[in-house]
Amino acid sequence: MRLIAENGEVAALLLSLLFADEGFEVVAAPTVCRVPPLGLLESLPPPVRERALAWERHVREVETGHPGGSGAVGPPRAEYDPGVRTLAQREEVKAAELSAAGMPTSAVTVRRMRARYRNDGVWGLVDQRAARPRSALGRADERVVAALREVLEAGQERSSGTLGRLRVYTERLLAERHGDGAVPLPSAATFNRLVHALADGCGLLGSARQRRWRSARPAPPFVPTTVMMPGELVMMDSTVLDAFVVLDDGVVERPELTIALDVATRSICAAVLRAKGTRSVDAAQLLAQVMVPAPMRPGWAEALAMEHSVVPYERLLSVDARLEGAAARPVITPRTIVVDQGNVFVSSSFIAACESLGVSVQPTPPRNGPAKGHVERTFSLINTLFVQHVAAYTGSHTGERGKDAAGEAVWTLAQLNDLLQEWIICGWQEREHDGLRHPMMPRRALSPNEMWATLVAVCGYVPVPLGREDYIELMPLKRQKINDYGIRIDYRTYDHKALNPYRGERSPAADGLWEIHYDPHAPGQVWVRLPKPDQPRGYEWEAVPWIHRTLVSAPFTDFTWQHIKRTVTRRADRAQHEHNLALALRDLLERAAAGHGTRREKVVAARARTAATDGAVWGMLYGQQPEAEAGELGEDVFGDSEDDEEPLTHDGALSIWPTEHTPLSDSPTAAAQEADVAAPRRGQVTVYDPFEESLRW
Repeated sequence: MRLIAENGEVAALLLSLLFADEGFEVVAAPTVCRVPPLGLLESLPPPVRERALAWERHVREVETGHPGGSGAVGPPRAEYDPGVRTLAQREEVKAAELSAAGMPTSAVTVRRMRARYRNDGVWGLVDQRAARPRSALGRADERVVAALREVLEAGQERSSGTLGRLRVYTERLLAERHGDGAVPLPSAATFNRLVHALADGCGLLGSARQRRWRSARPAPPFVPTTVMMPGELVMMDSTVLDAFVVLDDGVVERPELTIALDVATRSICAAVLRAKGTRSVDAAQLLAQVMVPAPMRPGWAEALAMEHSVVPYERLLSVDARLEGAAARPVITPRTIVVDQGNVFVSSSFIAACESLGVSVQPTPPRNGPAKGHVERTFSLINTLFVQHVAAYTGSHTGERGKDAAGEAVWTLAQLNDLLQEWIICGWQEREHDGLRHPMMPRRALSPNEMWATLVAVCGYVPVPLGREDYIELMPLKRQKINDYGIRIDYRTYDHKALNPYRGERSPAADGLWEIHYDPHAPGQVWVRLPKPDQPRGYEWEAVPWIHRTLVSAPFTDFTWQHIKRTVTRRADRAQHEHNLALALRDLLERAAAGHGTRREKVVAARARTAATDGAVWGMLYGQQPEAEAGELGEDVFGDSEDDEEPLTHDGALSIWPTEHTPLSDSPTAAAQEADVAAPRRGQVTVYDPFEESLRW
């Protein structure tokens, strides 16, 4: 179409665009019949709908002579023949015919129906009394409806109550807004029906948990996230396992499970099972496990090795030598991690660990499980496929719990963790998942390992080797001065001769404070970043031990330390009080080891020993040996630190330290030589070339 503007300019325009424009209209064009709203017709009662369709046939017969319209075949009836009778005559005949059939009608009514049909089609022939919008609230007073809706929305965060309480609150609100007795409430039965009409569709009468979830849910619409490569979206979360484990001295409790799930492949990239009290360092360790191959454990079947799986082991091994002897679990570098608003995942230490590895952190809305539905569903499947078959299974809630579930506990935390890691390799990674489909084989569900093998052939594989310094960087940090007595943290003094040149000095940083990293599961030592110009990076990590490490030989945790601080009253200066705390700690651990003491003291010591005897986690991750004693340090030991987490009443975690005294050393190779074992071999990493790689798959 060529259009000429008022100034004479000519523009060419596609007819489709011209007709689709809202401002397009043909001047003085005849009215075009619209498509009948069949959806609205279906919503009407059958008698009303049949009456409208009957009127349509009558109107067509009056106008064209045929009930089916102008396209009908055959001669019209003589009394409706447009060539013989006028339109007014045909209207008179139709009115007489309908009146004789029992439906009193005048010619004016027939003419009015013709006008409605010409303007609105068959919808204009509908009895509009049946088409009036109906409200579920009936004829309730709008002021009562508004007050009741306000009371319902205000009670989403409160405990559940009865309908009688809603009536009292609504009456009270109406009295405040309009005066006593100005707006009467309907009867109790009518009020209850009104409550259900307002609340049932919005979930305002559900359980307290359901109401909190709906109030925290973001506004729809919800758009599903499409993930096309491994690591593009990884979800992390923690939950208390529905099974009891046995700690030292027969102490029984439910552990806490933290997992990382890759959405693209549905792979459980890493899982950490600890006694209650997950810390931010546990999340950082989980992040490190995702990027490090899982080693084969003693007693595992050879079929669980990566070289016997569907993964292209030989090609990946040529790129990353760390995969030699690894278990069949994907090695994925996360790009975005989705976490909830828990203190563990939003702490500055975890955020800093993610930033150091180039990982983005995406928090979900508070108390909104569906925002991370993949990991929540995975927890449910772990409970169904694995946990319910474990001795001392507790059920999902107390209504499903057996009579003496705690008495059935036989597995220690380390044993159950080993079973879980083995099940992830053979029970989860090899299990077909309905949500995993290959575009060339849409009818066949793939397992997480098969999906990873498929996507890694397209997206490639880039290994991220981590060393000792990287793992120290992942630990939480504290910035403070180095004094003459060393470094003092929560009545524990750390000192070493390596600090002598820096006592009382300002650090090269802008704030003048020294960077100190600590392992919350090892309060026996801290790491200090000290400037070393002769080093390639210009600095060196110095391990600084606790001055009373020789006094307390047994492993302890910060949970134990806090218990001692609460029971020992300070009666001397800080140095003597620290010595008294160390003596009390040693006495507690010795009494608990001998089977004496209160039940509380046994729980404290049992968690400490569980943390110390569960294996060298950090060392296992990057093939190096630890350097000091075990323990656990809570996030709250640093007082006014910005990284503080909420104090937890339970504790216990994997530890990386031996139970006996070990000389401190900054060199893992030296530690290995002292132990008369071979130094760990660092994996060889090559640069990935996607073009060359595409020719080899």
